[in-house]
Amino acid sequence: MKSKRKLIQTAFVILTNSNFSGFLTGQVYSGGLKRLCAPGLNCYACPGALGSCPIGAMQNSLGDPIYRFSFYATGFLALFGVLFGRMICGFLCPFGLIEELLYMPAKHIKRRFPPAGALLEKNHLHPIFRYLKYAILLLFVILLPLFALDSFGFGIPWFCKYICPSGMVMGASPVLSAQPGLLSLTGWIFYVKLAVCALIILFSMISHRFFCKYLCPLGAVYGLFNGISFYRMSVDTEKCVSCGECGKLCPMGVRPNESPNSAECIRCGSCVDKCPHNALCASYRCYSSKPSTKTIN
Repeated sequence: MKSKRKLIQTAFVILTNSNFSGFLTGQVYSGGLKRLCAPGLNCYACPGALGSCPIGAMQNSLGDPIYRFSFYATGFLALFGVLFGRMICGFLCPFGLIEELLYMPAKHIKRRFPPAGALLEKNHLHPIFRYLKYAILLLFVILLPLFALDSFGFGIPWFCKYICPSGMVMGASPVLSAQPGLLSLTGWIFYVKLAVCALIILFSMISHRFFCKYLCPLGAVYGLFNGISFYRMSVDTEKCVSCGECGKLCPMGVRPNESPNSAECIRCGSCVDKCPHNALCASYRCYSSKPSTKTIN
């Protein structure tokens, strides 16, 4: 599953960012495909991006004095949430792949710091900090664009402007590389976002999927659908002995044998592959069962 997932992630990133000439010229694609949303956190301003980010589309609609609500972006998120849940985070999100690539060197050279997620969980803070992404969704994606308006009645995409690391890594960086003269036009907001992005990258290097766990509003939206999505995870109570191995492997701090459809699960399949008793299933046709209550003496 791990190798197949990496292939799917890489292929999808290339497919949805295949305006290759944009990386050379620094020009953002603005053709007809830009009207469509890509399911992952893929910045509109990335010169290679063929589609739009659903979070960005939602903010722009909420900040518009005429439209105020995007039925398309909301319907898109609901549709993909019902079909896939947070499997999109594990398989189709470009920034999710970037996070995993950032974490890999530290993992393989065995010089990583104690994972931030593990430290938070050890101090009982992980269950609290994971709600930050819902606060960001409510405040920066919905409320501020809707109510913090300028003198003309327009709101701004607050999350895109001040927080989103995809905008800096996939948007601003390649554009400025192709057109370095634009750097002189940047203001203090650019450097604030650069600092935020640098911190996110640092924590992503020492904690697996740090941004996904604690800060991503798109993951928060898809997580709300995990319990009802067609793509589900189940536990075979006849096989599961509650050994806890699945929880130790989970990059998101989930205990799959206890909460197989947790809003935090990105369906990466690590627990399914490594379960010593073959008790976990993740697909569109899983068996239905309750979490195991067995314990090992």
